[in-house]
Amino acid sequence: MNTKPLIYVIDDEPEICDLVCQELERYNFNTQAFTTGKQALLAIKKQLPSLCIIDLGLPDMDGLSLVKKLFDDKKIGVIILSGRNSLPDKVLGLELGADDYISKPFDPRELVARVKSIIRRLVITESPTAVLHTASFGDWTFEQSTLTLQNNKGDSFMLSAAETEILMILLNAPRQILSRERLLSEDATSFDRSIDVRMSRLRKKIEQDHKNPKIIKTVYGAGYIFTLEVTWQ
Repeated sequence: MNTKPLIYVIDDEPEICDLVCQELERYNFNTQAFTTGKQALLAIKKQLPSLCIIDLGLPDMDGLSLVKKLFDDKKIGVIILSGRNSLPDKVLGLELGADDYISKPFDPRELVARVKSIIRRLVITESPTAVLHTASFGDWTFEQSTLTLQNNKGDSFMLSAAETEILMILLNAPRQILSRERLLSEDATSFDRSIDVRMSRLRKKIEQDHKNPKIIKTVYGAGYIFTLEVTWQ
């Protein structure tokens, strides 16, 4: 049985596709390359990859639209790999559900490290033991096996792998001040603003007023604290 993770590389430059695929295959990943978003979406309907690496400058659609579609419809890891390196593009990409954002030109070794980090998160959340892990806090429950947040009003949200990693750290250390370095964990080379963006996304889901958070509070100069008691079952 083939257990190698499958990575889709979606970039309009064949040379970039070849470079990324060759580097990933050196580290025991299976890869497929696509130069348009339409080709990638057709392939995803036939076979779900573990992760997609997406360029924003696709010829047939904006890569951000593809990122949003994948996040809304599928539980797939997403890395944006793009020459568009402005802060608004990076923040928007992460807000739409990407797990990471790497600017071109890039170091292939760094890309591989980011891919490995996201795959590890996905493996943990999809492990057989994860199905037993449900966290309850306040009016919310988090089902680790499906990456789903739900409240007692029936509101439900699916989290990205990156959001899940941060939430899991918070849920496993409630009422403790956690530094940004602790929350970055193994992904410490990631775009630093990603912590702020992911915290903002979590707050928009679980806080009554995300601009005045009561559950995930910022401790200025120290980090963040999850204020509620958490029970696991």
